[in-house]
Amino acid sequence: MLVLGIDPGTASTGYGVVRGVGARLRAVDEGMIHTHAGALLERRLADIHRRVGDLLDEHQPDAVAVEELYFGANVRTAFAVGQARGVILLAAGQRGVPTRSYTPQQVKGAVCANGRAGKEQVARMVTRMLGLAAAPTPDHVSDALAVAICHLNHAPLARAVAGASA
Repeated sequence: MLVLGIDPGTASTGYGVVRGVGARLRAVDEGMIHTHAGALLERRLADIHRRVGDLLDEHQPDAVAVEELYFGANVRTAFAVGQARGVILLAAGQRGVPTRSYTPQQVKGAVCANGRAGKEQVARMVTRMLGLAAAPTPDHVSDALAVAICHLNHAPLARAVAGASA
């Protein structure tokens, strides 16, 4: 299974493509989508939508996994991230790629077995799980890879549950 994991944001959106074959995980691609700070929000969202569409077309993933919003003290930032999530979901929906969202606690739990793990611990575990030579940087990339790993860890259980209810 090939999963495109995304850590959304309007200024910087991290992405990571991970292939899972049995218990083996391998990073296929990773990086950042940056938008221009001075650009209008609608231009930034269009850029994110286009780049995510390009990634979907290039990698043809079986699924997209997106980190859900974390509502901190800054509501304005939360709304902007929500809009970025929207254009990411739109790009996947336009291509018929199934999408699943995971909370930050679910992602940390799947990667670190601790839903309150810090960013450094997540990066260390992502590095170890994917057999990378160095931790992915910046944090958005590491987080995106972690979201993809989270989905790959949940997918067998989801298929088993779906099969049992059929």
